[in-house]
Amino acid sequence: MSDTKTRFAQGIAGILAAGALLAAGQANAVPDAPKAWEKCAGIVKQGMNDCGARDGKHECAGQAASDGDPTEWVYVPEGPCTKIVGGTVAATKPAK
Repeated sequence: MSDTKTRFAQGIAGILAAGALLAAGQANAVPDAPKAWEKCAGIVKQGMNDCGARDGKHECAGQAASDGDPTEWVYVPEGPCTKIVGGTVAATKPAK
């Protein structure tokens, strides 16, 4: 094999090895899909809510008027809501 072909083959092998290492590292960083979700109220930023307010002020996502409103909620995986300052579990539903 010529010197150019050898270097090319070594370069390709290096790229493939780097890609495999990167993929292996990222595979461990992705958590399992949640088994259930919670409506976590009181932690929403203005305009970032999921669906309607608990008190009926509105029925649409993205209409939270202020940060931390206890009637506004977002879905989070079951468990961490009560660990967040101001978080209150409003309801739980199974994941799809």
